[in-house]
Amino acid sequence: MTDSKYFTTTKKGEIFELKNELNSDKKEKKREAVKKVIASMTVGKDVSALFPDVVNCMQTDNVELKKLVYLYLMNYAKSQPDLAIMAVNTFVKDCEDPNPLIRALAVRTMGCIRVDKITEYLCEPLRKCMKDEDPYVRKTAAVCVAKLHDINPTLVEDQGFVELLNDLLSDSNPMVVANAVAAITEINETRTVVKMNLQTVNKLLTALNECTEWGQVFILDALANYDPKDEREAQNICERISPRLAHANAAVVLSTVRVLMKLINMLPENSDFITQLVKKLAPPMVTLLSAEPEIQYVALRNINLIVQKRPDVLKQEMKVFFVKYNDPIYVKMEKLDIMIRLAQQNNISQVLSELKEYAAEVDVDFVRKAVRAIGRCAIKVEQSSEKCVATLLDLIQTKVNYVVQEAVVVIKDIFRKYPNRYENIISNLCENLDTLDEPEARASMIWIIGEYAERIDNADELLESFVEGFHDENTQVQLQLLTAVVKLFLKRPTDTQQLVQRVLSLATQDSDNPDLRDRGYIYWRLLSADPAAAKDVVLAEKPLISEETDLLEPSLLNQLVGYIGSLASVYHKPPTAFVDSTRAPLRGAPAAASSASTSSATPAAQDAIIVPTGTTTAAPAQPTVIPSQDNIIADLLSLDLNAPAAPAPSFPQTSTSVIPGLDDLLGGFDATTSSNPSIGGFSGLDILGGAPAAPAAPTSSSAPLGDLFGSLGGSDTGSIFPTSTGLNGYVAPKTNWLDATRGKGLEIQGTFARRAGTIYMEMTFNNKSLVPLSDFAIQFNTNSFGLTPASPIEPHVIQPNASLEINVPCRTNGPAAKTEPLTNLQVSPFLRENEINVVLAQNLILNSTKN
Repeated sequence: MTDSKYFTTTKKGEIFELKNELNSDKKEKKREAVKKVIASMTVGKDVSALFPDVVNCMQTDNVELKKLVYLYLMNYAKSQPDLAIMAVNTFVKDCEDPNPLIRALAVRTMGCIRVDKITEYLCEPLRKCMKDEDPYVRKTAAVCVAKLHDINPTLVEDQGFVELLNDLLSDSNPMVVANAVAAITEINETRTVVKMNLQTVNKLLTALNECTEWGQVFILDALANYDPKDEREAQNICERISPRLAHANAAVVLSTVRVLMKLINMLPENSDFITQLVKKLAPPMVTLLSAEPEIQYVALRNINLIVQKRPDVLKQEMKVFFVKYNDPIYVKMEKLDIMIRLAQQNNISQVLSELKEYAAEVDVDFVRKAVRAIGRCAIKVEQSSEKCVATLLDLIQTKVNYVVQEAVVVIKDIFRKYPNRYENIISNLCENLDTLDEPEARASMIWIIGEYAERIDNADELLESFVEGFHDENTQVQLQLLTAVVKLFLKRPTDTQQLVQRVLSLATQDSDNPDLRDRGYIYWRLLSADPAAAKDVVLAEKPLISEETDLLEPSLLNQLVGYIGSLASVYHKPPTAFVDSTRAPLRGAPAAASSASTSSATPAAQDAIIVPTGTTTAAPAQPTVIPSQDNIIADLLSLDLNAPAAPAPSFPQTSTSVIPGLDDLLGGFDATTSSNPSIGGFSGLDILGGAPAAPAAPTSSSAPLGDLFGSLGGSDTGSIFPTSTGLNGYVAPKTNWLDATRGKGLEIQGTFARRAGTIYMEMTFNNKSLVPLSDFAIQFNTNSFGLTPASPIEPHVIQPNASLEINVPCRTNGPAAKTEPLTNLQVSPFLRENEINVVLAQNLILNSTKN
């Protein structure tokens, strides 16, 4: 009977029965009980209550039973650390067992039990095992050192295990050497404790030929981190590891390629040695493409990097990247990318023939990529551009919707690369205008119409057909349509005036998209202010597009080549992008902020002004929770209110040429009333509504903000700010801080203002009661701004139904503490009645972002 019977039991009272069986005198019954415990643990049952009973079963010579008990210990030792110490003596005893399998099993298990109390008992047995006569025990002990370093790095270094690991690099057994290298590499990831030298490298190269495939990978990865001292040493390493390229294991091949790609950079270019080495790299990479699809994919992702770094490695191997009918889609896509990278003048005909066949496949995504690949070939190999365009026209004639749309997109790129060469095919493209329904294809077609509007007789009609459903279009199409219509207007102003006016209105007044509105306003203002400048900007010569737009950045490519054979080379991302290097648990943040906010509510931290005495209480020592700044309130908006104002920009008063038909571009403008010849016949352009703008007021250099928006604001009629805006910045209107009901007849309205660099609290006191009011005070709680009164309130008497204006200067160097929310300020008005302070409104909230 198989062991599956242990996983089928569901009876109750099982723990009690297992406990009895574990304490049985019969060895067979005890072994069966341990198997049942492991089976229960495997399916997720909690059998930690049996810990002492299972540990007692360690005292046995049966290797199978001992393995099962050790497996149980590794799983539950962390939750039962005190009981796990009971097993230490048995571990130490097993480390001296005559059987090497039991010695290795004991030291491996001790390394896997991540309990601090056990690690100190592990040192002596581990030291003995590292010098054991059996190589199996030594190689197991080498890996255990790396595990121990992960738990307690200081202990490993203090106990001399690093030196012992270094000694194992000279071991006669290649597997011991490989495990020692793996342990040292893992330890060096956190902190370099062992530096490789030429002597160590020679030892590793000697052991390389005799190791298992995983041992070879460990050694090759270590060699990849070694920097040879000179060219001769690098050449020697290349010669000794190059036979590994013929290995049957893909991991060994890729690790060898990784080392060779690094060492090639240290050798002189165009040397015979590099030529021979590059020839050796191609066959093993090609061989990998005969493996399973998953290995093919990994190989192709790595080849993609190699071809970008050194295209000459596989330049003669184009045929192996031709797509097979039974390739999975992910392999097909990768092969297409590499085909384009390897495309040259001598093989472009073959490549185009293949790509044209791929465009007739049934997989839509693959067909799309194949059509785009034809366009990329045209851009990369200039001599083939005519063949590529002819191939694309043939594909357009198939009338397959998604093929036509992709063809339009790539033809737009070809126009960008080769201007004034293939414009004769535009008529063919326009025939398929109605079939385009994808945003990118529609945007590409609109760009072509706008760019070559002077060659298309009915360009205005074509663009107008897109304008009909302007608001239903994708943002990409709307932006392209706006630009194309402006181009058309600049080229043919007389008959497209209404069209451009309509599109500008749709983009600016009827659109909620900020990008579209901004572009519309820019074009509107350019056309109105300086048509010549508009032509220079909108119809400027376009830079030619680059040959390869999807190449990796050189620094990233160099980094990824150093990770060939790893996940980074498959993702094409550095390890830091997908691996969390900080494996330590997150430490709790200090609770300074919470304690500071608690202290802000205490009366001792408040700063009061009592008017009748004319004195203020001394401010306590300033906390360091939030640094005090003179302009901390202004800094909330990142405005430098004390900086000298920049002069407002002005338009040059020189006359410019006016495009015919531009005088009444937006309707309602009278060219005859223009007082500014620099804006092409307009009497001021109001970009928000089409009405003439108010005359600009003179700006003052003493204004702390100057004019943030150029021509916006500054005068009473044209300013976008409320009437209380002065030269000292924006002042919010006064709001009701305290109503008469809560204030026992005293009503307070107020706001904050800045004048000459000083913050003022401007208040209006209204007496709504029937008796005169006097002897009042205002108290600030400790706040986020460090805001405190700079001087006391002068004594005043407010008669019934009278008002009093009071301005209190404030400073920002008082005690500060974080409040929730940060922008709130609490003020408490007081009224003294019969020598007793009465709090009129405790916790009056003034939101500084509004006031």
